[in-house]
Parts: sequence; structure tokens; C-alpha cells
Amino acid sequence: MRAIDIQGDTGDSTILVGEVLESLGKYAPLEKTAVITDTNVRRHYQKDFPSCEVIEIGAGEVIKNLDSVGKICQRLMDMGADRSSFIVGIGGGVVSDIAGFVASIYLRGVRFGFVSTTLLSQVDASVGGKNGVNLGGYKNMIGVFNQPEFVICDMNLLKTLPERELLSGFAEIVKHAAIGDPRLFSYLEENYEKAINLDPQVIEKLVSDSLNIKSSIVNRDEKEKGERRKLNFGHTFGHAIEKTTGISHGEAVSAGMVIASELSKKTGYLSPKEARKIESLLKKLKLPVRLQIDPENVLAAIRKDKKRIGSAINFVFLKGISHAVVEEVSINALDEAIRDLPDCPRDQVTVLTDISEVKNES
Repeated sequence: MRAIDIQGDTGDSTILVGEVLESLGKYAPLEKTAVITDTNVRRHYQKDFPSCEVIEIGAGEVIKNLDSVGKICQRLMDMGADRSSFIVGIGGGVVSDIAGFVASIYLRGVRFGFVSTTLLSQVDASVGGKNGVNLGGYKNMIGVFNQPEFVICDMNLLKTLPERELLSGFAEIVKHAAIGDPRLFSYLEENYEKAINLDPQVIEKLVSDSLNIKSSIVNRDEKEKGERRKLNFGHTFGHAIEKTTGISHGEAVSAGMVIASELSKKTGYLSPKEARKIESLLKKLKLPVRLQIDPENVLAAIRKDKKRIGSAINFVFLKGISHAVVEEVSINALDEAIRDLPDCPRDQVTVLTDISEVKNES
């Protein structure tokens, strides 16, 4: 097991890579703990849950809203949960987002931690202190920064994931490598088949190395005032694609990273060879790199992005693999860029053209 620490203004958090669900009692006061989990996780793993009150929610982004939050808070009230209570979210990113948000607002805040059951949540959603819910279908429009006391990343829980869910997690690992670690990028290129097959040593290294990148950034910029914005590489278009197509977060971010890489190439920041390497790695990990999208709908979603600043948005470019920079770009410039995406089926290549001036139009 490996422990990785995050030290934030909202508290300290320890990420436990390789710890197991059955050891939850080492970290949470079980006699005062309420577990929030989803239907799928409870079905697979309830036998390993501690003897605590369990609040079950549905599954998927559709339940990540204020209505779910209200129902959970009502249930906590009915259970007699007080300020000494502890909340544990056992599940993927939706569960950790909801559980962390509920814990942050119930009685003005109670202690909480996570057991992360998906690769995507282990390397991203459950780590870093962002907790929130969607509004009107737009991601994480209502939320807080608040660190969980612990995040247990149990590698054994990944074995029951559908392949599509597993692959979504690799998108965020590629993101971390692309913005901060060329060695991790090379390791992924060399070991992608073992990763997909959940080789224990490979997957634990990928999770640990990915979390090292994210935790070091969060330790320097917890509230996303500067450097933490680099973690949004691929997410400006990714969130918009997710909203407008209904595909998974990881799949949308994969396509978003290809668009961001093409933009970086057209601005002269990223070499064509490096852009091809990013796309090639995503393909090897069975992730989509080009999608048929509706420019009008995607731009409408970007205009409602929570990271928008007036008529501009902070966009993450690459100046090489592992070297990310954040620059303010006008949404009108992104509008022109996305309209250069020709209509094509998902399995065909889309080429971005005439966007060399995008970074200068902010």
C-alpha cells in the first residue's frame, strides 16, 4: 500500500493506493458512520461493507443533482445523524461527488471519506477536494472545495467494472501524463495492453503515478486559481461533448484532448509528431479520438461552462508532452475552431484547419 498526502486549506487528505474496502474501520468511526453508495456497487460489494447505515442512490450522472442531495439529507435527519457523524461514499465519481457535497453542507459540515470503486474516480473524481452536483444537465455547477479525510483506492474493486467504464479511467491517466510526466506517458505506451487487462503491478503504478501528478498540483493550488487549471486539459470540449452526446466522461475527455492537441499544434505549440502520439495512445486504449458533434450544441454548452470568464475561457494548451500552459481564449475563437470540424462518423478522422490564430483572438 502507498499513501499520498494532500494538504489543503479545507483539511488534509490521505490517498491510500492498494488499501482494501474491508479495512475501512481503520479510518472511519464505524459506529457513527453512514455509507452512501449506488445500486451497482451495493449489489457487488455489500458483503464487504461494515455494519453501518447504508443510503443507496441510483447510478449515473442523471442522479447527480440537488434532488438527490435533498433526499440524502432527509434520510440523514431521519437516522438522527449529528455533527459527530461520519459519511463514507463507496462508489465511483458520482457517489464521491454527491457524498462529499452532502457531507460539506449537512449541519454545515461533517467528516467524510471515500472508498473509490472505479478507475476514473481513483485517479480523478474522488481526489482533490472538489465536490458538487449538476444543474440542468451542466456538470458540477453547484459545489464546494472540501477535502475527504481519506480515499481508499482498492484495486480489487476494478475487477467488476465493465470494460467501457474501465477505459474511461485511462483517459484521465493519459491526461495526467500529457500535462505532467513524460515517463508515465512512455510507460503507458509500453504497457497499455497489460493496463487494459488489469495487470496488478501495472495498474497500481498507473494509479500511483497519476495521483502523484494530481496531488502535487492540488497541494500548490487547491482552489484552482492558477496551476490546477492544467488539470482541465481536454475538458473544455470534453464536458461540452459529454453534455451534448451523452457519452461517458472519459470518452468525451479523450476526444476533447485530441481537439486540444490539434489546437496546440495549430498554434505552433505542439509538434505534429507529439499530437499523433497522444492520439495513437488513446486509440490503443480503445478510446474515441474523433466524434460526430453538433457545433451549435457544443458551443452552447461551452458558453455555460462554470470556468467561463465573461466571453472567454481558460484553455489548456500543450507546449510538448508533459508541458501544459493555460491561456485565456475567447469563446468566439473556439467557435471558429469547432466549426472547422467536418461532419464525419465517429470512426473516421476529423481534421482541424485554419485555427492557427485561435490563441491570439482572446
